[in-house]
Amino acid sequence: MSESARDPEQVLSRLEWTVIRRLDGILQGNYRTLFRGFGLDLADLREYQYHDDVRHIDWNVTARLQTPYVRQYNEDREMSVWFLLDLSPSVDFGSHTMKRSVAIDFVAVLARVLTRHGNRIGAMFYGDTVDTVIPARSGRRQVLMLLHRLFSRPQLPHAGLTRLGDLIRRAHDVLRRRSLVFVVSDFISTPGWEKALGHLAQRHEVIAVRLLDPAEIELPDLGLLLFEDAETGEQLFVDTHDRGFRNRFRDQAAARERTLRTGLARAGVDALVLSTDDDLVDAIFRFADLRACRGRLSGGGHLPAHLGGQGG
Repeated sequence: MSESARDPEQVLSRLEWTVIRRLDGILQGNYRTLFRGFGLDLADLREYQYHDDVRHIDWNVTARLQTPYVRQYNEDREMSVWFLLDLSPSVDFGSHTMKRSVAIDFVAVLARVLTRHGNRIGAMFYGDTVDTVIPARSGRRQVLMLLHRLFSRPQLPHAGLTRLGDLIRRAHDVLRRRSLVFVVSDFISTPGWEKALGHLAQRHEVIAVRLLDPAEIELPDLGLLLFEDAETGEQLFVDTHDRGFRNRFRDQAAARERTLRTGLARAGVDALVLSTDDDLVDAIFRFADLRACRGRLSGGGHLPAHLGGQGG
């Protein structure tokens, strides 16, 4: 990576020009499509209207008045937003771009979008342990400092298997105020993170940002290759001309995908997939559209008939 590519000011300026301006045009400033605020204070009650979020129904008042009522909230003017960054050796892989680079661009873009609206951002870094905690603060200077810490961080040698659950449990202990939390990882980890993630999601709004390279899903036919496990350093020669080997690789990757999706679903968190061959703006926009659709469904799609749902 060149020196200019590691200069926080130049990187942030590039992303502000090439990515954040495009996001502004697509979202038209409605960044809360992505980020629902927290620290909510109850302001009022009103009668339920179609497409209201059913999670805001006050069931005690509804039972007493025999008419559905929803709570209305005053939203804090600022959020605390945390990035839990898995920087273990497996993120230093990519057939197009390194997963680490994709993660840094994502964090820089989201951090800047959020700080422009007065929100505070903090971060926790995991290599082979949780070794860095950056307290949440606001402003462009905070984004530049975060980028500086990321760029000045050396890549780890083989550090053994990632224990993503350690990072998530540490966040549960450190984050006292209800926050928006991005867990940025390739989720190549020892088992057990699912329970910790679900526990964290009970207190905070958690979004899993999954880093992915296409070669981790389907192996290209490139002949004889030396594979190295980024986590353990174990090496193995494989013949990618062998269709049977590629098929077994694909099947095992599909099984890992199913296990990962099941774990995220059980934890109750939304997931944004960032592939090394994807356009960052397109990925964020797809995720915004997904959350908007889920918000509409939660407001009407699952309503019982007596609340105005479209029952059969």
